[in-house]
Amino acid sequence: MTEQPGRLGGERQWQYRFLDAHVDRVRYPDGSAGEQVLIHHPGAAAVLPVLSDFDGPDPQVLLIKQYRYATDGYLWEIPAGRLEPNERPEDCARRELLEEVGCRCERLVPLTAIWTAPGFTNEKIHLFAATGLTQGESAREADEFLEVHTLPMSRVLTMIRDGEITDAKTIATLLYVAGFDGVLRG
Repeated sequence: MTEQPGRLGGERQWQYRFLDAHVDRVRYPDGSAGEQVLIHHPGAAAVLPVLSDFDGPDPQVLLIKQYRYATDGYLWEIPAGRLEPNERPEDCARRELLEEVGCRCERLVPLTAIWTAPGFTNEKIHLFAATGLTQGESAREADEFLEVHTLPMSRVLTMIRDGEITDAKTIATLLYVAGFDGVLRG
């Protein structure tokens, strides 16, 4: 009988701020063993701010255009951020909505959760949509360089199709909301 797959051992290679990299010895489903690099991440939440009735003819949403060093340029994204210790994903989504676009919401709709790159990290992002927005004051972090844009959903979907929006969490959230009729009702 083959033993359960999973971690057999390993050690930390480095740790910086919220990231923790390990090289682990792993048992695979066929019983063999090997090494895997795993970057531990505390998880994150991302939120699509919806400005108008989503059942209307062309709902308006907020997107941010943010500088990302890893991509050597700007990406269209939805507000997002990592979970603080013991923070619930819902609370993180509300915090990021306020910090990045300066909005509070009456209603936060849980959508789904995604694994960002399961080949090397355990980062899981919880996706939400926010409705009933009221404007407040943003409080961006020192390394956040972004612009907030109001766009109709039809334009956003075209931007995905044309490769202008390439951020995975943003694409997943927008297509989830667009693909499941009534997901924001209730």
